[in-house]
Amino acid sequence: MESIIFEVLNRSNPHVRRALESISLSATISAFIIDMFCTCVSPIAAQLDIPTYYFFTSGACSLAFFLYFPTIHNATTKSFRDMNALLHVPGIPPTSSSDITKPVLDRDTTDYENFLNFAKDLPNSAGIIVNTFESLETRPLKAIREGKCNPGGHTPPVFSIGPLLATEGRQGGGGGGDGINDCLSWLDKQPSKSVVYLCFGSLGLFSIAQLKEIAVGLERSGQRFLWVVRSPPSDDKSKRFLPPTEPDLDSLLPAGFLDRTKDRGLVLKSWAPQVAVLNHESVGGFVTHCGWNSVLEAVCAAVPMVAWPLYAEQKMNRVVLVEDMKVALGMEVAEDDFVVAEEVERQVRELMESEKGGKYGRWLKK
Repeated sequence: MESIIFEVLNRSNPHVRRALESISLSATISAFIIDMFCTCVSPIAAQLDIPTYYFFTSGACSLAFFLYFPTIHNATTKSFRDMNALLHVPGIPPTSSSDITKPVLDRDTTDYENFLNFAKDLPNSAGIIVNTFESLETRPLKAIREGKCNPGGHTPPVFSIGPLLATEGRQGGGGGGDGINDCLSWLDKQPSKSVVYLCFGSLGLFSIAQLKEIAVGLERSGQRFLWVVRSPPSDDKSKRFLPPTEPDLDSLLPAGFLDRTKDRGLVLKSWAPQVAVLNHESVGGFVTHCGWNSVLEAVCAAVPMVAWPLYAEQKMNRVVLVEDMKVALGMEVAEDDFVVAEEVERQVRELMESEKGGKYGRWLKK
């Protein structure tokens, strides 16, 4: 998917140039803000003498990696997938080479080249805008600003402008109306800090087998839960960019699960008003895919997490959440990315019942 995005944007270069030239006829462009997929337009802005800023939508921990990426690239001929080693990136905990974002795992791919070009261009920008805040990511921000992530090179100014969170009534995702009211009304009836919330983002799709394991684990845990379920990914590759169909809960979940858990659990189809849910008094834990927006929303709501990364930079986020920030438990995931019911049960119980889960919540409130 990433290579398609890069290619589409690259083909837009002539249109971007014309737009910038047209605007420049009647106004001075003080800043041109782009993201990691738009590196191809950086030379155009430079030719027109327009300052370019990168808006980095993940955290400073991921930014530290990308700034250090060219240093790692120059020090080895191996792919990350084949290193079988810990990477020591300034500002973040030692990270397994296999936990690096999937598109750059293999050195001889177009995705790797595209992301390496982005990493090399970061220091050439007029500045980097990152969705984080100083007290959350003190270490990586300090390492970046001290130039440790780009040794021997220039580091542009870094502006931490987070947390950027969706305000009430402006959350995307396709839900609304009675579904929101039913969800929040159900939470109103639950005891304080008693509900574990499970949601894995708009791209977090599980197989039927994995959904059944989650259901079994939740049922065995005995905990109150609010779980957002999306339909499994389609086998038809032509539909991979289309939103999934509405899930048929009766066919996706174990027989009788909804009836057996109706007094302590609520399963929502596809979407929930996440900011409102996380800030609700009854929610005491969050099983998350570690998407950066979800992380920020949980941190700002002082809700401890179980980290279950699925894609993008989420495995790196898990390392930071579990080992550095200490605000999350780490889900044990098999090599085939499958999680068994026993692990779901164990982690949910520990999050909601143990002193460790409570300690994480108290720390976040500070």
